[in-house]
Amino acid sequence: MRRQRQRQKRKRTLLRVIGIVCLILFLTLGGLIYYAWHTFSKSIDSMHNPLDRDSELREEDVSLSSGDPFSVLLLGVDKREGDSGRSDTMIVLTVNANTNKIEMVSIPRDTRTEIIGHGTTDKINHAYAFGGVEMSMDTVENLLEIPIDYYVEVNMDSFKDIIDTLDGVTVENNLDFTYDGVHFPIGTITLDGEDALKYVRMRYEDPNGDFGRQQRQRQIIEAVINKGASFSSITRFNDILDTLGNSISTNISFKDMMSIQKNYKSAVNNIEDATLQGSGTKIGGVYYYIPNEEHLSEVKANLKEQLEIK
Repeated sequence: MRRQRQRQKRKRTLLRVIGIVCLILFLTLGGLIYYAWHTFSKSIDSMHNPLDRDSELREEDVSLSSGDPFSVLLLGVDKREGDSGRSDTMIVLTVNANTNKIEMVSIPRDTRTEIIGHGTTDKINHAYAFGGVEMSMDTVENLLEIPIDYYVEVNMDSFKDIIDTLDGVTVENNLDFTYDGVHFPIGTITLDGEDALKYVRMRYEDPNGDFGRQQRQRQIIEAVINKGASFSSITRFNDILDTLGNSISTNISFKDMMSIQKNYKSAVNNIEDATLQGSGTKIGGVYYYIPNEEHLSEVKANLKEQLEIK
């Protein structure tokens, strides 16, 4: 059970990094995408999968062109052959152009909640297995009592593929450590996709614990941004977009990306990150994560304030 929880924490860490990278790519590289639109539209189109869905918690549609606050559900999905897959990691992002702030809330995969549209109370990650993205969005809406406007579904192997497409990234490492068979010496190091994942996953050998791991996450994020914006990467933009297209599915259209890049760019400098607090227990011999009601109420209130919902 402990090993399973450690794997889940690693996946949450990975998706947190992937989610920030994807959002920053939309915010900072929007101009490059616009410039390359006519040449690489097929790659961008392959990422776009619209949903015929309206949130009952929205009285009016979100207008990204007007800078309305909006929310995104990040789904980290592991799919096996012959299996519909489960969203092993779920993170809700709320973005506000008025406060220039992004809030991220991680929802543990074993969170016990009502699965909307299925008529059961189960682990929240089962919503994806039962009804895909739409049931996941409906279930998260019900849990947090906020509208979920957009989704980004990420193949959990995609992060390393993006880095490999960039021919690796370079960071300044201030801690000598070995993790999962790879040695990371102090100094300037260049990492491929696989090693970058290991670099951001290590925690227990770091004297600064989570703080040290978060610092390495920021290093990788900044390295991806800097490498992605370099001239050598621009000349390989088609390969980069192909990698994103094969790894990411979203109902955020190209037009939406341009509005996000224009109106919400400053928010990326102010990201707050939290995990839904609670405790684990067994019900009927099955392990569940039960949210702390007081903390859940605080999270709901904060998210509503972030989305400017009365």
